[in-house]
Amino acid sequence: MIYKRVLLKLSGEALLGERSYGIDPKRIAQYAKEIKSCTELGLEVAVVIWGGNIFRGVSAASNGIDRVQGDYMGMLATVINGMALQSALEEENVQTRLQTAIKIEAVADPYIKRKAVR
Repeated sequence: MIYKRVLLKLSGEALLGERSYGIDPKRIAQYAKEIKSCTELGLEVAVVIWGGNIFRGVSAASNGIDRVQGDYMGMLATVINGMALQSALEEENVQTRLQTAIKIEAVADPYIKRKAVR
């Protein structure tokens, strides 16, 4: 195998599946199965996920919400997607670690670059 690690970037829209908003449980379960198959090959998989299926800070700002508040709301939507993917992966018995730059230790580990690389 050429690579030991891969980085998968998932937009929030990738979690929509057949829905017009939110998270499609079938779609996220499919991604979890595909990620599991990669780990079974010996790959380390890192996933960067976005929250556009739930909230977009930029569009909120254009609708009267403070831009900074809107960005934080978007970051929280991203964490929600991360939690959903983490849950689906753990259903597949894949060990996970969810990290975020927002301090919410009850839900996710704080992002520390060296820890993320390790």
